[in-house]
Order: sequence, then structure tokens, then C-alpha cells
Amino acid sequence: MPKPQRTLLVTSALPYANGPIHLGHLVEYIQTDIWVRFQRLRGNHCTYVCADDAHGTPIMLRAEQDGVAPQALIDRVGTEHRNDFADFLIAFDNYYTTHSDENRHYATLIYQRLKNAGHISARTITQAYDPEKEMFLPDRFVKGDCPRCGSPDQYGDSCEVCGATYGPTDLGNPRSVITGATPVERESLHYFFNLADFEPMLREWINSGSIQQQMAHKLAEWFDSGLQQWDISRDAPYWGFEIPDAPGKYFYVWLDAPIGYMASFRNWADRHGADFDHYWRPDSPTELHHFIGKDIAYFHTLFWPAILEGAGFRKPTGVYCHGFLTVDGQKMSKSRGTFIMARSYLDHLRPEYLRYYFAAKLGSGIDDIDLNLEDFRQRVNSDLVGKVVNIASRCAGFIHKQFDGQLAGALPEPELYRGFVSAGENIAQAYEGREYARAMRDIMQLADQANQYIDEAKPWLLIKDPEHTAEVQGVCTQGLNLYRVLITYLAPVLPTVASDSAQFLGLDGLHWADIGQPLISHGIETFKPLMQRVDEHAIQAMVADSKQNLSPTAQPSTQTPAPEQRVEEQPIAEQIDFEVFARVDLRVARISRAEPVEGADKLLRLSLDLGGEKRTVFAGIKAAYDPADLEGRLTVVVANLAPRKMRFGVSDGMVLAAGPGGADIFLLSPDTGAEPGMKIK
Repeated sequence: MPKPQRTLLVTSALPYANGPIHLGHLVEYIQTDIWVRFQRLRGNHCTYVCADDAHGTPIMLRAEQDGVAPQALIDRVGTEHRNDFADFLIAFDNYYTTHSDENRHYATLIYQRLKNAGHISARTITQAYDPEKEMFLPDRFVKGDCPRCGSPDQYGDSCEVCGATYGPTDLGNPRSVITGATPVERESLHYFFNLADFEPMLREWINSGSIQQQMAHKLAEWFDSGLQQWDISRDAPYWGFEIPDAPGKYFYVWLDAPIGYMASFRNWADRHGADFDHYWRPDSPTELHHFIGKDIAYFHTLFWPAILEGAGFRKPTGVYCHGFLTVDGQKMSKSRGTFIMARSYLDHLRPEYLRYYFAAKLGSGIDDIDLNLEDFRQRVNSDLVGKVVNIASRCAGFIHKQFDGQLAGALPEPELYRGFVSAGENIAQAYEGREYARAMRDIMQLADQANQYIDEAKPWLLIKDPEHTAEVQGVCTQGLNLYRVLITYLAPVLPTVASDSAQFLGLDGLHWADIGQPLISHGIETFKPLMQRVDEHAIQAMVADSKQNLSPTAQPSTQTPAPEQRVEEQPIAEQIDFEVFARVDLRVARISRAEPVEGADKLLRLSLDLGGEKRTVFAGIKAAYDPADLEGRLTVVVANLAPRKMRFGVSDGMVLAAGPGGADIFLLSPDTGAEPGMKIK
């Protein structure tokens, strides 16, 4: 019996409405869109909504910089975002804005319900104030020295060097990002959400399977340190919704931003006659799924479910975090042309190339993924063009030229076809679990089988012998049926190729439930090329355009990232000559002990044996290795590096490793035959 149809509401995080979409953003929207399209392909009722996050100080200041009203800015950026998403084949049912009547209504309603239930409190706080701009400064608009490790030029909420979190008034040598003035401290009455009121509920919800295990472990650290009150108000001037009965006070953007999911859905529901309450009441039989970046997990896995619970709405079924995007193994860079805008990509390359490449990299975890441009070109050309589309092009010509576009009345290898169909359950499980990389591997293995079948049958030789004409029709019918199964499995990733394939195969669409029956005695249309190979010159042109578009002469209104969207500039390091390089002393060391460093998210303390000499080195490989697995392993150390004093102790050397970062960091293999103390030449 077919499974009962599910009803799902799916969202992606709201892009900020003060700048363009870049490839880093698209990881999330492509990931979500693939999942949504898969659900629809399986026959489930799935609604996908999103919106521009259109409030906050950065937008107010950006509009002022551009000489326009905030409304004009968010309208313009909203149009750009819609166009970029549409051209990347992101199939939103509704794309809206948080600056809407619906969002004002639900933000106010939720606030009033929380206040009436005693979950809102007020108290006077001390804030950083810019005396020149005459405004209170958000955390990200104050920079100074980290109060824990002393690193300079850190933002007012967290240190990128040691990972400490703090308030802007804790910084040493603070300065305003807006004017450069030294902030002064001023008092102001603020409103707070009492998050600790919901600790028992949150602990239960977090352990219910609604979030990834990695994030559950991270949240446990926040519980251990105690859930703090959340400041949900901001002082004028501020671009947002004014708090009822609190003149000059505005809802903090992070209060009304997730409420934008509700507002966007309400806008869609009103236009389509859907029942909003059916989706959002506490006992709703529907599902609610959020796809977000790991950097905003705190808001979506603590504040958001607590607010929904306190206001009488349902909690999410699932919140799925993903990692960040690197390009060629490094952070996106302006100088290298790898800070690539969505539009710059679209000017040169087909969107489905990137959709497939991201799918081939994405799993269900929160590890970062890397866009290696050469691997991107080779993988798309090999998998999509060389394996999948090649099947259709190899078979279609024979069917048209020799058999008037008619498929044979039976498959010569029905067992092979049934094997392709039966593989669909594992592929469906991979899609459902957001294990797209596994799904793509399984699909490409099937494509290899299909190509092997055609290679062994050799229809191009059989057609030369009139006695084998019918056999050629059968072989090509088999091949096209295998292609139909493959492109159905790939339809969530390659929607345009899937649509074009359905037309070519004489079908009204591709449906997962239909592949159980092969196409026999069926007419097909004339084959047209479905996909071309990625041209290396197109990639080079895209990179060149990205450098040009992000040059200092580019218009700041569309290219300057907001503080929370800043991208680290990484120019190529100054060259050194061979004599300098030859002075680097690389030695093999054995790790005798490895242990976490308290207060550091990424560091491990390694005790090393360099053939009798003992060293202690701090290494940022915590995400890649369990400390217990490292003991006894070999590594390579820069032995003549000057000791570095850190707040955790002295690091006497540097461990070398390879990989793009995160969980993908690789040390020297333990079975290389090297001995501790051995010099590497």
C-alpha cells in the first residue's frame, strides 16, 4: 500500500536585505530546494516559503549611505534576490519580506502573549553609544580588543581568535565602526525574553531528534553555562517594528525575523485559501522543517522553539544546520575572484551545474563544503554529461532513424530494469535524510551500469547487420528506460534537464511512482542536446568578472557586505626564496597525548615526542579527530618555529596537516614507516 501523503511546510533562513546573493548563500537554498522537490516528486504536499530579512541597523545605515529610504533599499534588493533565486531554479511557493503587515501582526501577537504569560521582563542596561552618530551601537558595530585573549580588531559580540563571547562594553580600546569615535556608556530601558522559563521543554525537544546530534551536543554547552535572558528590544533610531506601548523601542530584528516564516506562509495561505492554524497550532498533524546555517543555530534551536511554545504555536519538526562554503579550499576571497555573486555565476554557467556539485558534496551534518573549481568542471562533465545524458544521446538516434521514434514492445533485460527501480528506495532514504552525496553516488553507479550495458551490446555494430535490427531497437529501448529512471532520481537536483527529458520521452512529467512500469511500445520525440560540457574558459571568465565586480570602483550599494556578512580578504602571501624555505626544519613526531583545551572550540593540546625531545603544541584539529584516536599517531612538526605564547600556554612548534578544514584535516598516516625525530627533506 502507498504511504499516506505527508503535509510539510519548509523554510530556508531569510537572506538579509542589504546586499546580493552569493554562492555561499546558495548552499542553503539549493539544499532546501532539492529536499522540497524530492518531497513533491514522492507525492507529498510540500509548501516552501521564505522572505527577505528586512529590518535592523545595518539596513538603516546602508539606506542612509545610498541616499535612499530603507523601504526603497529593501524593495530593490528584494527584486534582485527574487531574480537570482528564480534563475537558480529555487522553487519557492512564496517569497515575501519581514517588513509586512502580516509580520507586524504576528510579532505583536507573540510579544503580547509572552508578556501576558510573564515571560517578558524589563530592566535598565548600559550600552555603547556613539556620541557623533547619536545612536546606540549594536554589538557588531563596535570593535576593539578581546577581553579574554587581547586580540585586536574584534567585533563586540565574539572573538574570532579565541572564540570568547562577551558584550561590546567589555572590549578594550573600543571604537564605533560607523564613525570611528570612542563609544560612551549610556543607560536605557530594555525588554527581555526569559528563556530559562522553557529549559525543561527545550531539553526534551532537543533530545527528541528534531536537530542534528552535533548541534544537540553544542546546545548542551549552553545549558551547562545557564540560559540567559534575551534582549528583544532596540532603541531609536532603528528600522523595524515599534513595540506596542513602548514609544522609541523597537523589536530586535532577530525577534521578528523567524516570525517572518509565519508571515510569509500567512500571505501564501490567504491567497490560496489554506488554513493557517492547521499548520501552526500546537497539535498540528503537519510537519515544519527549517534549513539554516550553523551560525544561527542558537536563535533557531533555543529562542525560536521557546517563543513558539510560550505563544501557543507548534514547534518545528526539524531544524537542519549546514556548514559554510569555501572555494578552492579557502574562504571566499575578493582578491582571488572567488567571492562569487549568484549573478556573476549565472552570466557564465548553467545553474544546474552548481546544483549537482553541491548535491554531490552535501551530507546531513554541519561540516563545511568546498567548491573546487577544477573538480567542479571535471565532475559535472564526467557525471552529468559523460555518464547520464550520454545514455539518452547514444540511444535516441537509433530509435528515430531506424524505428520511426517507437520503442520496442519489451525490454531485453527486464531484471536490469527492476534492479534500477529497486535501488530507488535507498536513494529515497538518502534524499529524505539529506544525504545527497550518497544519493548522487548511488545514481552514478547505476549510470555506470547503464553505460556498461550499452557498451557490451554495441548497437552501433549491430545496426550494420539487418538480422540484428530488432535487437538494436530492444537495446536502445532498454537504455532509454534506464535513463528515464536515472533522470527521475536526479529530478530534484536537475529540474530543467528533467523537464526537457520528460518532453523528449513523450511524458507529461516525471513521477517517482511511475517508474515501476517501463516505457514500451511508446513514441518518443526528437532528441535535442540536454546539457553541454562545462567550459574551462567560462569558469575563468566568471572568476575574472568576480574580481572586477568587487573592485574598489564597484558600486557600494550592491557589493559591500554588511558587518555580519563580512568576508575575510586573503591575498596571496609574499613569495620567499629557496634559501628561506630551506631553513624550515620539518620533523616527524609521535603524538603521545592529545586532550581538549578548555575554553577553545577548535584546539587540541598535543604532547609530542620528537625522538626523545618532548614538545607541547596547540593544533586547531579538534573538529577532525577524537583526541583518543590521535595518541600513538605520527605527524609532521615545524621544529624550528619560535614558541608562541597563547592564553592556554606556550605552543612550541606547529603541526602540519592537509585538507580543506573542519572535519577534513588529515595528519601523516600511522603506517608510513617514519620514526620520531626523522628530518623531512
